[in-house]
Amino acid sequence: MDPFRLGMPKIPGLTELLTLLQTQTEALAQLPRTLTDLNSAVRELIAATSTATSAIASAQRTAERLEGLVGELEEPVRALKPGLERVGRVLDDPAVEAVPDIIRTIDEDLMPMIATLRQAQSRVAGVTGLLRRRVRPDDRPDDRPDDADAAG
Repeated sequence: MDPFRLGMPKIPGLTELLTLLQTQTEALAQLPRTLTDLNSAVRELIAATSTATSAIASAQRTAERLEGLVGELEEPVRALKPGLERVGRVLDDPAVEAVPDIIRTIDEDLMPMIATLRQAQSRVAGVTGLLRRRVRPDDRPDDRPDDADAAG
């Protein structure tokens, strides 16, 4: 309740002046809290700026390291280019596309034949071994040298 409105005569402009003074007083009363909030916000800004500065410095170091690595790798990679282009041309050749089919044919057709030949070779070696063991030294004709004479 406004004490000036209780019966006091109204002076032109005085009410407006009192309202302004009251508003200013309330604003001044809020000033310490506002300054405290502002101070906290400035501290948080300083911390965020410090963190951002650290992150930027770290990113700068990483960028420098990457630049050095790229510099070291650039020349060898460029040296590989002609060979890679040749390999690309070879791999584009239609004959290369036939290689899996050729390998499959070799596996399906030739590998069983090779296995059969190995078995036959093993049997022949076994028979040859048996025949060598059956021949006695006294059964040989005198005109043929025996194994000991041939090896020496």
